[in-house]
Amino acid sequence: MDLRLLLLVFCMVASEVPDIQTRPIDFVCDDHARRDMNMVKELEAAMNDCSGSALLPSSIQLPCVKINKASWEKKSMQEKRGDILAALGTLAQGVRVTRMLTTPGCQFSLLERLEHSITNYLHIVTHLELTGEAESPVTSCPSQVTQNLGQVLRHFSWLLTGKLEWLIAELKTQCQTERLTSNL
Repeated sequence: MDLRLLLLVFCMVASEVPDIQTRPIDFVCDDHARRDMNMVKELEAAMNDCSGSALLPSSIQLPCVKINKASWEKKSMQEKRGDILAALGTLAQGVRVTRMLTTPGCQFSLLERLEHSITNYLHIVTHLELTGEAESPVTSCPSQVTQNLGQVLRHFSWLLTGKLEWLIAELKTQCQTERLTSNL
């Protein structure tokens, strides 16, 4: 067995999110868990070890990841979550379709891991406890498409370290309340 393939299999097994019951508030309050869950750097390293995996067999629509601070601050928490869910959904759909067009092998495994990671984030963000009615996102930046897996990973990373972290920063006030109630 090729050493790179063995390393890829090992990384896949080691990077799987444990099957434990956690609450979305735990994701908000635990910076280390959130950083550990972000596997973009691992996927980039695996992509570099997997020759030819950067060029995808079909284009993936990239979500809007830019943040205008003034307009972001005017949005409700529900709108912010809607923006993030729409971006994650766009990525998930594109990765899923592209993975189905990929032959089994290194690139297929990378796309499968990426899809799994995006799905985990979708689940967590969907279940964040926010007050107010759900609102549909309004995106103001033009959509782009790419067949470059590296560019897809960069956009995913920018989404996680940008919009998602900004939303989490606003939800951090719930952590103090959570600590007080869990200590009772």
